[in-house]
Amino acid sequence: MTPKTPRLPAHPVVRKFAEAINQGDRAAFRGLLTRDAAMTDDGRPQDLDAWADREIFAAHGHFDVRREDPGGLGMIVDYRNDTWGAMSTRWDFTLDGDRISRFETGQA
Repeated sequence: MTPKTPRLPAHPVVRKFAEAINQGDRAAFRGLLTRDAAMTDDGRPQDLDAWADREIFAAHGHFDVRREDPGGLGMIVDYRNDTWGAMSTRWDFTLDGDRISRFETGQA
């Protein structure tokens, strides 16, 4: 049985973000963020690089959009990784030009 192809975000910057996660590409992921990018997980500020390493790259994170808000900067995602398994998560993005300056995620 072939694995299901994930549904990716429509917004081009956020799509590249999801592709970087799904491909385990740290350089592409970091390249999409502003130098001072920030993030929260369940409303709590996180050290972005430590969080990304723990929740995405070391744990083989996978991003599959279930539903997007108009404009494509907010969405419900079926997210899974080796640490927590599969979960429904909310992701919201703030852009500065063609880079992400902030993202917020948490249980949906």
